Amino acid sequence: MTLIIGNKNYSSWSMRPWVLMRHFGIDFAERLLRLYAAEFHAALAPITPTQTVPVLLDGDLVVPDSLAIAEYLAERHPEHAIWPADPVLRARARVLCANMHSGFQNLRQQMPMNIEAELPGLGWNLAVQRDIDRICALWDGALKMSGGPFLFGAFGAADAFYAPVCTRFRTYAPELPGFAADYVDRVLDAPAVRQWCDEGRAEHDFLPQGEPYRTRPGRT
Repeated sequence: MTLIIGNKNYSSWSMRPWVLMRHFGIDFAERLLRLYAAEFHAALAPITPTQTVPVLLDGDLVVPDSLAIAEYLAERHPEHAIWPADPVLRARARVLCANMHSGFQNLRQQMPMNIEAELPGLGWNLAVQRDIDRICALWDGALKMSGGPFLFGAFGAADAFYAPVCTRFRTYAPELPGFAADYVDRVLDAPAVRQWCDEGRAEHDFLPQGEPYRTRPGRT
């Protein structure tokens, strides 16, 4: 399999399946396309009409969506607990992923993923806080239902889907309840997440289109 991704510092959508596959030891080749570059769309156009990342290639199969990739991987690799075994927890995990997949637009727009940056306090407004409150409520319910340490016990799809949010909370440092701050720490310390973040910080590829708060590298 090949996973096509964007810049690790900025591409939250790419992070989710990459982290999931790394965590479970699913073998894949990585192909990174620089976001916003002319060759980005030129490379993707023959592969998928969406011309977005991530894209999973498995033989002739093309899966151009992070949630669809997670579902495909779960079917392709039933030996891995990508979703919880318990049907109630599995349904809840899918609910959390669906919420992340389609929601929290204010957080996405005002606090875009930027792993290498430290931007405490920037991007915050009341609409963003409502998204943060909803995320924390979802986390609280899942952790109480499963007993932790991750959302549904062991690290799985739901944690991979919220890993980019955890990086945002580290970058922008909004105030979080204690249980949520502890969960952020656990996710960011997971080996696959830590590897992605380390590689994102090592890119040193400043993309102005993804930088609402910085004008050049090193300037905050």
